[in-house]
Amino acid sequence: MEKRRLSFWEIWNLSFGYFGIQMGFALQNANASRILQTFGADVHHLSWFWIVAPLMGLVVQPIIGHYSDKTWGRFGRRKPYFLVGAVLASLGLILMPQAGAFTALLPALWMGAGFLMIMDASFNIAMEPFRALVADILPSDQRTLGFSVQTALIGFGAVLGSWLPYILSNWFGVKSTASEGEIPFHLILSFLIGAIVLIISVIITLSTTKEYSPEELEAFDRAEGKEIIKEEKTSLSNIFNDFKNMPQTMKQLGWVQFFTWFGLFGMWVFATPAIAHHVYDLPLSDTSSITYNEAGDWVGIIFGVYNAVSAIFAFFLPALALKLGRKTTHTVSLLIGGIGLISIYFIHDPKLLIFSMMGVGIAWASILAMPYAMLAGAIPSKKMGVYMGIFNFFICIPQIINSILGGPIVKYIYGGDPVYAIMMSGVAFIIAALLVQRVQDNEKPIKA
Repeated sequence: MEKRRLSFWEIWNLSFGYFGIQMGFALQNANASRILQTFGADVHHLSWFWIVAPLMGLVVQPIIGHYSDKTWGRFGRRKPYFLVGAVLASLGLILMPQAGAFTALLPALWMGAGFLMIMDASFNIAMEPFRALVADILPSDQRTLGFSVQTALIGFGAVLGSWLPYILSNWFGVKSTASEGEIPFHLILSFLIGAIVLIISVIITLSTTKEYSPEELEAFDRAEGKEIIKEEKTSLSNIFNDFKNMPQTMKQLGWVQFFTWFGLFGMWVFATPAIAHHVYDLPLSDTSSITYNEAGDWVGIIFGVYNAVSAIFAFFLPALALKLGRKTTHTVSLLIGGIGLISIYFIHDPKLLIFSMMGVGIAWASILAMPYAMLAGAIPSKKMGVYMGIFNFFICIPQIINSILGGPIVKYIYGGDPVYAIMMSGVAFIIAALLVQRVQDNEKPIKA
């Protein structure tokens, strides 16, 4: 008994909800530091506000994965979770840039941080089931293609989210400046549009994708010779047992993920202040001038560049993985991304940052596809959700460490210059690339 092979457009619809999720996530990544600085956050404290994101992922994704493995009803197995996550994330997107309207309750900075927490928790609720859904539905020889298409949609959504403030300001004349302590209207409108697109894209996946029942998935596992997991009593303590008994491939990939996401977190948190200070020659205290907002918009543009490159490169990943192997493909991609991040130190013309981010885009495409393609073949279907959630530990823990230490390192070791945090991210990518070679990739090369 084998899973049905899906057409390209069926695979596209399967992950289309991720387009909207990533559009919202990109709006957050490119603009959260900027919004928090506008509300009064110090550059050396930014990483502490960003700790919310990995903490939410660390707690939420394994729990959602565990319960989505156990869920089956009229609405399916994974679908209820990413629908609820999408609705809550949309509310966070609408409210975060308007946190200043709630100052009667708390200062704008703390309200903004609270809405950031809601967004992060909700994105995590929505994201994890999408990873498991691809692994649930696609046969083994289509998984690299499935995760690559998902990566492309992530890239397209992130491009739109990253570029939207610039587009609204420069193409449609939406006001991009505001009084000190207030968020420009083009950002508020961008977040509102992101919320609407998020809901629509998730509904498209819900309406076009049919999930396999637990009985069907077990039959597929038997046909593939995978270990059949006996039904367990639903208990959160099982998550810790699953963590202890994780497959060897997952442990090895964990170290790769650790250094990869340590680097990504540093880039996301410090890109705006680093580029405003190092490339635009602005003082770190400037968080409201016209030039600062231009720098912030340009960060959105170059973030869109790396996501656009990742979306295009994702279509080449299955062929590259077939020819070179998944490990070599991921190693080379991470090395290119690391060099791209380190090169930012040597750039003083904002336009040249596009080339740096092209390298990051190649790495990002591989980061979103290759580890999951390698992992999916090492775990049984009945544990797919919880292990995809546990795998998120290796994404969240390095971000938590960076969020705690990143600010003090910039302040006391780097002399207050955040560009060195970007360079450290590049070094982390290179370490991750070297660790890929230790991974045992058990599954046969996958055909596109």
